[in-house]
Amino acid sequence: MSFILRKLQGGNLEVFKFGVYILFPIGWMYYFGTNLDDRFHISGFWPSEEQSHKIPLDKEEIDNEIARMRKMDALRRERRKLEMEAQAQGQVQQAAE
Repeated sequence: MSFILRKLQGGNLEVFKFGVYILFPIGWMYYFGTNLDDRFHISGFWPSEEQSHKIPLDKEEIDNEIARMRKMDALRRERRKLEMEAQAQGQVQQAAE
């Protein structure tokens, strides 16, 4: 042990410290940067292919998607309109009583 301590004096100590300063972050990044799938894997975290959205690429698919979105908007608008009418009738009935 004393042989190692005698060798690590002056410039050799500085070279050793510099090596530790350089190799420690590199080793840290290597340890946490490799084999991430096995080390930090959480099953079911990312959606599967069936659960994720499919982006339409063809013109026909885009047109079909736009038509579907417009149909859903029209249904929501109609539902909101019916709810507002029912709410207005409820308020009229409450005012009449």
